[in-house]
Amino acid sequence: MSTYKIVVAPGDGIGKEVTTWGRKVLEKIGQVYGHTFTFTEAVIGHVAIEATGNPLPDDSLEKMRASDAILFGAVGHPKYDNDPSAKVRPEQGLLKMRKELGLYANLRPIKLFDELLNASSIKPEILKGSDILFFRELTGDVYFGQPRERRDNGNTALDTMIYSRYEVERIAKKAFEAARTRRKKVTSVDKANVLESSRLWRETVQEMAKSYPDVEVEHMFIDTAAMKLIKDPRSFDVVLTGNLFGDILTDEASQIAGSMGMLASASLGDQTGLYEPIHGSAPDIAGKGIANPLASILSVALMLDISFNLKKESEVVIWAVEQTLKEGFRTGDIADATTPPTHILNTDQMGSKIIEKMGQ
Repeated sequence: MSTYKIVVAPGDGIGKEVTTWGRKVLEKIGQVYGHTFTFTEAVIGHVAIEATGNPLPDDSLEKMRASDAILFGAVGHPKYDNDPSAKVRPEQGLLKMRKELGLYANLRPIKLFDELLNASSIKPEILKGSDILFFRELTGDVYFGQPRERRDNGNTALDTMIYSRYEVERIAKKAFEAARTRRKKVTSVDKANVLESSRLWRETVQEMAKSYPDVEVEHMFIDTAAMKLIKDPRSFDVVLTGNLFGDILTDEASQIAGSMGMLASASLGDQTGLYEPIHGSAPDIAGKGIANPLASILSVALMLDISFNLKKESEVVIWAVEQTLKEGFRTGDIADATTPPTHILNTDQMGSKIIEKMGQ
């Protein structure tokens, strides 16, 4: 029997609603396969600011450091959106967590379930068969570069886009190794025709490609990639890119999967891994019980596979999601005009369906 220590950090908005079902899926896996998962809760984001004045209290960070994996919800609150003068913000907790835990590699699988072909605004014949794995560098770029400041009495703002060769090498290594297990193709996305940091990025990836002669490498500007992602998503296998470009492209790619509510992610370094849905805190639906828990549940599948090497258990979770969708059950964000009202489920109903399938 194996024991794993999980920190659950629900964060803000719908974070608690969806991580509740991620946790219940882990509990079900433990029950069926004889594993023990112990859970500790940590605060982060707006709720942490309200409780402690700090978006990531030291106590939360220490719990995360001591864990085997982290199940994260989301951070963000509308009170900060139109207040640029706020010095303490929920997102600072997220960035600090990534930096302090060394979570430099963000993996976002964009895999379309055939049952959701009509949930996207993109034509089904363009989407069918899409299977993309994004590697987004997570602890560099303009989100962390210094200086970042206001000048000229607040009338000029400065952010610094910065990368070191080492930062590019370590994320590229993960992308190349993943490509070897897939279709053996890496698309590296940059803006090397304009940005010096992108020229370093491209130069470094080109050099590393020599160590992976079995992997096809193509370089693509961010604007071209954004267009081609919608025009021909099946042409991509592994996509490697920086923090800012990856943030934008992976949100765009949510249209391939039909909804942000379907997309899981893993943030990895050399120790503890963090697993989260990409949909954010969604304050407009928080507390209504209608959030889609599937991205959090699929993040648990990633956790089982990557952090714990429990591949069979991971596959069972994915199978349960697939079977539930095949039976026509949907949350509101992935329902369409053909979905019977009886098959449009709230958060708890959808989570319960997945648990039910896992027991079969």
